[in-house]
Amino acid sequence: MGTFSKFIRYRGQGKEANVVNVERFGTPSHSLFISTNFWSFRQTTKIEDEDGSVAYRAKSRAISLHDKTTITDARGGLVAKVERKVLTLREYHRVTMADGLRFDIAHDLFQVFEDTAEISGLGWTLRGNYASLNFELYDANGSIIAVVGKKLVSIKDKYAIDVYRPELEREVVAVLVALQHTLRGRTKSNRSSSLVLDVVGKSLGTST
Repeated sequence: MGTFSKFIRYRGQGKEANVVNVERFGTPSHSLFISTNFWSFRQTTKIEDEDGSVAYRAKSRAISLHDKTTITDARGGLVAKVERKVLTLREYHRVTMADGLRFDIAHDLFQVFEDTAEISGLGWTLRGNYASLNFELYDANGSIIAVVGKKLVSIKDKYAIDVYRPELEREVVAVLVALQHTLRGRTKSNRSSSLVLDVVGKSLGTST
């Protein structure tokens, strides 16, 4: 798979598991693939199996104060609901599973490159790197649950997820949908900040 796979661990459906993931954690149980279409009033996300069959869907409003998202399985049954909350310098996503289990995913708002998210209620930890777009999900004992790789260039938002704990798949999907919303929100914030700085800079330049 080449040296490039050490830095970007995304892979397409039908391809071999990422060599770095296999070397570090062994062969995954199976993989899932996320693809999000933003060009509609309701943002729609498909989570597919290796063969391209839709295993889960996530839907959220394109414009929503609390960024509420509903995740369903292939038959339309409820899997989880995800809602964004902001408190002081931390951003939370509250996840409520269909069986009533609740957990929060908390990020520090000003982390840029290295990121660690606490998942209270599960005891899990999400570790990632925004520069390389790779993320790893660990349980309370430090054992790997799943590894995520984001596609670098695409007209859609795409992720590949190598799952190592299949019995936790639904919780993994909910965590990753929340992660996707966090990353997208930060991208929008960075663009807005850059635009403001550009406008201010031009104004100052005009006045001198």
